[in-house]
Amino acid sequence: MDGLIKVYGASWCPDCRRAKRFLGDQRISFEWHDIEVDPDGVRTVQERNEGNDIIPTIIFPDGSHLSEPSNEELAEKLGLERTAMMHVYDLIIIGGGPAGLTTSIYAARENLQTLVIDSKGLGGQAGVTERLDNYPGFPEGIGGAELADRIVLQAQRYGVEMLQAVSVKSITSDGEEIDVETATGDHYHSRAALIATGSTYRMTGAPGEGDLIGAGIHFCATCDGPFYRGANQLVVLGGGNSGLEEGLFLTQFVDKVTIVQRGDRLTATKLLQDKVMVTPRMEVLLNREVVEFRPKDDGRGKLGAVVLEDRESGTTEELHPAGAFVFIGLDPNTGFVKGSVDLDDRGLIVTDMGLQTSMPGVFAAGDVRSGSTKQLASAVGEGAAAAIGIRRYLEALDAKPMHMM
Repeated sequence: MDGLIKVYGASWCPDCRRAKRFLGDQRISFEWHDIEVDPDGVRTVQERNEGNDIIPTIIFPDGSHLSEPSNEELAEKLGLERTAMMHVYDLIIIGGGPAGLTTSIYAARENLQTLVIDSKGLGGQAGVTERLDNYPGFPEGIGGAELADRIVLQAQRYGVEMLQAVSVKSITSDGEEIDVETATGDHYHSRAALIATGSTYRMTGAPGEGDLIGAGIHFCATCDGPFYRGANQLVVLGGGNSGLEEGLFLTQFVDKVTIVQRGDRLTATKLLQDKVMVTPRMEVLLNREVVEFRPKDDGRGKLGAVVLEDRESGTTEELHPAGAFVFIGLDPNTGFVKGSVDLDDRGLIVTDMGLQTSMPGVFAAGDVRSGSTKQLASAVGEGAAAAIGIRRYLEALDAKPMHMM
């Protein structure tokens, strides 16, 4: 066996798409085998499942396999930590992106018992970004996954405990102790907490989108772009920094990448716009809005067409790309605190100048916070600032007279 995980499935299979997305979230490399076009893949699936066609069938480097596994079964097989060693900590950080990890490093260096809980894979959005060219200290740029791994290793060096593939259901505070409940049914307690859950890529909401996610519609170029090697065309929806960065990355796999922007101009930085304009394999369509995603007529459930409407003339046109990548903005991951802490009209967490939320002892930093700049460097800076605010909060808590406790 080689060192890669092999995933056998079909593009129309929702459990296959879920498993691929889970592995991508953990930044775990794998080989995708579509059994509809790979007769050997069909035989492999049947051999592993006593003649039955059960997908996804996932074969691991040690020769073992899982058939139709849940995310929890996958996490256990991969050795991901999902239960903490203790139940009481000085600080619990919800979210393992750059902001949360930076806070954990600062806190652990001050001998605070620190737990990081992340619902996906450590590293956040930075971990699935192909390349970062504007992060200080790396004049030649650095891969997002490499930078994320370095930050994780630094946190581990200081003894930060980390859980992956564990989502948080709720967080409550009585002013002295904070209770964090996870989807695994565990309760963890701390004197302070940080919410750094970041954001999730926004969907277009156009008809057909939900049925084709993972079957031609994607939200991560580094995760899914290589599957389209040799294809004729890919479409990228969104003319901001993410859309152009990921579009440029995708040009290494296909003949043409078409950027579709709803507005009358691109909103990315001038540097990125200039790169796009001098890249022969890229084209830009402005004032176009997606009104429908259509599957192919062959019944295999793959993306067949992206229907665009010209917002000036009202006319429609169809593109027939091999795949479409959506980068039209981010929605904050704040569902688990809705009604518990103050949010702004966009669902972002409102904080004071010290980054503390309306819940005593609970702070917020990074993309999830109202007023943040949605940049990696500022997320790291907010993580450091949150650590300082948390330290001051804990010092004040410790200084309270006993009769006030």
